[in-house]
Amino acid sequence: MTVRATKRSAGLLVFRRGGEGLEVLLGHMGGPLWAKKDAGAWTVPKGEYEADEPAWDAARREFREELGLAPPDGEAVPLGEVVQKSGKIVTAWAVEGEVDPAAIEPGTFTMQWPPRSGRIQEFPELDRVAWFGLGRAREVIITAQAAFLDRLAEHSA
Repeated sequence: MTVRATKRSAGLLVFRRGGEGLEVLLGHMGGPLWAKKDAGAWTVPKGEYEADEPAWDAARREFREELGLAPPDGEAVPLGEVVQKSGKIVTAWAVEGEVDPAAIEPGTFTMQWPPRSGRIQEFPELDRVAWFGLGRAREVIITAQAAFLDRLAEHSA
């Protein structure tokens, strides 16, 4: 029997306080599989890391890789872990800060597209980022990650 290691990701949920309350910065997953999807296609900027890298360091590194911007320096609020449908464990921190969505320079990945075509194409990790109020964020974020929004709201109450 082969034992597969559980994949782990770490990320930063950047938030700000607006006239309508808390807003969070989410990224829309890039690539052709997500291009026409909205609900469930937005995520905390995050990425995988190896067991020998501290999750906090990975979260900051992945923010820089995914958005091409330095992560905000605000106080880190631990939001804990969630387990996504795929079994991946995601750890996140909330950090208050300001990010201009127009300033992102997303990292990229390659995949064969169209399937079985033999053509390798490059796509952005996140094809866009946007600020959302918590209600709208709950409608579009990956289902398991909605717990991060609830934990942020509890912390900020």
